[in-house]
Amino acid sequence: MKAISASVAKSLTQKSRCVCSDNSGAKEVEIISVFGFRGKRRMNPKAGIGDVVNVVVKKGKPEMRKKVERAIIIRAKKEFKRANGTRIKFSDNAVVLVDEKGLPKASEIKGAVAKEVGERWPKIAGLASSIV
Repeated sequence: MKAISASVAKSLTQKSRCVCSDNSGAKEVEIISVFGFRGKRRMNPKAGIGDVVNVVVKKGKPEMRKKVERAIIIRAKKEFKRANGTRIKFSDNAVVLVDEKGLPKASEIKGAVAKEVGERWPKIAGLASSIV
């Protein structure tokens, strides 16, 4: 996985609810684990923009509900600082569902996607309507 050029705040923990910002059929998901997280004993896993997480679909189409899926975080409410000194924050926490290889399951992504996600996951940047 490629490194991100910004100092992203790890603001989303277990049980965080996020909007699913693609047309896969899921509307709201809950984070249950973070891939690649290394912490101390009894520490809750944390994730930020561009991280891969395991989620459970809480709201959406009946065939999607209660399914465990992989997702990539594309937006977060907590502001983070870019290398040039600007600070960026979004209005909601949003994810995109992906498969094991990191390819999006959907064919369209609604809303803005952070530039750092586009650096690490080019396929998601290709589907995004706007990159901030």
